[in-house]
Amino acid sequence: MHSPRTILALALVALGMTASPASNAAETRVTLKSAKSSSSYYLMTVQIAEALKTASDGSYVPTVEESQGSVQNVKESKVRSGNFIFTTPPSLLAAARAGKKPFEDGAFDNARTLFVMPFVTVHLVARADAGVNLIADLAGKTMIPGGKGTFCGQATEKILAAFNLTDKVKTVEVELSAAAGAMRNGKVDAFATCSSHPTPQLVELATTMALKIISLSNDERTKVLSLDPSSGPLTIAAGTYKGQDTAVETVGLPVGAYATTAMPDDVAYFVTKTFWESRAKLAEKSPWWNGVEPGMVKLLGAQVHPGALRYYREKGIAVQ
Repeated sequence: MHSPRTILALALVALGMTASPASNAAETRVTLKSAKSSSSYYLMTVQIAEALKTASDGSYVPTVEESQGSVQNVKESKVRSGNFIFTTPPSLLAAARAGKKPFEDGAFDNARTLFVMPFVTVHLVARADAGVNLIADLAGKTMIPGGKGTFCGQATEKILAAFNLTDKVKTVEVELSAAAGAMRNGKVDAFATCSSHPTPQLVELATTMALKIISLSNDERTKVLSLDPSSGPLTIAAGTYKGQDTAVETVGLPVGAYATTAMPDDVAYFVTKTFWESRAKLAEKSPWWNGVEPGMVKLLGAQVHPGALRYYREKGIAVQ
């Protein structure tokens, strides 16, 4: 479990990776983009960047960029050149291929799978004094639905609609980073966050105020799972967050690390090989890496990059 201060320190290390001399012809520059700096996915990306630098003896020069979330990542993948690695749930790539919201400006299909990331965990969080114990209790409350323009925001809107709460919940369209302050100041009753648990933002908030993470009944979870065929049931174990004395039943969605068709095969091979060979060591620092296995690549909904496919074939792993 990592504090925001730890995340910032690691981020500075990652950003410092750009200090190698530009004249070094052997350098391979890689840009990684995932989420806001307060999220678990940003920390994961920093850890991957560190692994690439170490495994290459410094010849790979990773830069970690902060992002507003998966929607921004997918939109940028359309225009970014070179060695661009980004994270997203596969459902957004399906929307991009079809030219559906939020990609109505034109369909595109240039994402290529590298490896699997820890699943997104949907957290529906309320102030403990807000009287919210069930999802139906959100009626009449004020809520930040996952961050403006993000995948989590879209997912939360679908969940509210599924329970006929769209017109009964007052939603506040702000960045997710504003949620903690708004909760502490009593400006909102609840918020949604979608990040692998334990998410640092919620870990910190739970130490400063009493919270209630909404647990879904079996019927409620079945309804939420029907909104996205790639989703699955997920349990947040008791004690994951301060004051969370019982397990929380929720849903999770797969997340992938993707490149684009612009990435050379040898780079995709090295990145993929380095990730899987580093996974056990990464898990020693952050247990969320224990939940990823190569077979999960089949869930990622995009063609596997030819360079990554070479690695999986060498290891006898069926991914297509």
